[in-house]
Amino acid sequence: MRTAIFLSTLLLAWPSRGDTPDTVFLDELTWTEVRDAIASGTTTLIVATAGTEQNGPHLTLAKHRVTIQAAADGIARELGNALVAPIINYVPEGGIDPPTGAMRYPGTLSLPNVYFMKVLEYAARSSRVHGFTDIVFIGDSGGNQKGMREVSEALNEEWRGDKTRVHFIAEYYSDNGFTEWLESQGEELEAIGRHAGIAGTSQVLAFAPEHVRMDKLAPNGGFEGSGVTGDPSRATVDYGKKLIELKVDVSVRRIKELIAAER
Repeated sequence: MRTAIFLSTLLLAWPSRGDTPDTVFLDELTWTEVRDAIASGTTTLIVATAGTEQNGPHLTLAKHRVTIQAAADGIARELGNALVAPIINYVPEGGIDPPTGAMRYPGTLSLPNVYFMKVLEYAARSSRVHGFTDIVFIGDSGGNQKGMREVSEALNEEWRGDKTRVHFIAEYYSDNGFTEWLESQGEELEAIGRHAGIAGTSQVLAFAPEHVRMDKLAPNGGFEGSGVTGDPSRATVDYGKKLIELKVDVSVRRIKELIAAER
């Protein structure tokens, strides 16, 4: 009886329309929908890299994923001709034996850079086969940047003269105006921090608040070795929205510049 009630409820909730969903995420489309989108001019694919790492006692290990998911969605919609590949969550996070970096904290998953680069390379190669002509790499973690740059440079050299190009957007991570804007709001560098502080916490609070443990917010995580630098208790939803806006704006501007330069 309970099963019958559950199935009836599920069927009632099931979408009855056959329209293409309002999404920019590749894996939320069928292959024919992707084919038609490419044929209609959606030839930019964003390959976004996140990470599964410790973010102190107040943020889940999904911080980078939920942050870059919100930013990539905004970038793709602003560009108007882009889709977003499945977010890459397996990235370099430190050594395994002995554990170093974020790997010293339970739950962190690390992939050696050489294998991370292979994932990027074949995401790009696969996309080129299907007709994407502009492949964009953006990364929400510092450990991702070197690999993305090297793969983009290697593939662009190999594909010299080809219509498909790979664009690494370093500005998304390193030159987005985060710190300067927060300072203009009166925040001190010590409070802003470098990891899971105001910036990281605000973005998650704005776009995926279920990943924030509000009762654990404390300066520097509240104890030595927490994995936090900064004061996440000063995070706000408005800060988070503004910071994602800054990431979207700088990325869209740089993507357009690079594409124009190649044409």
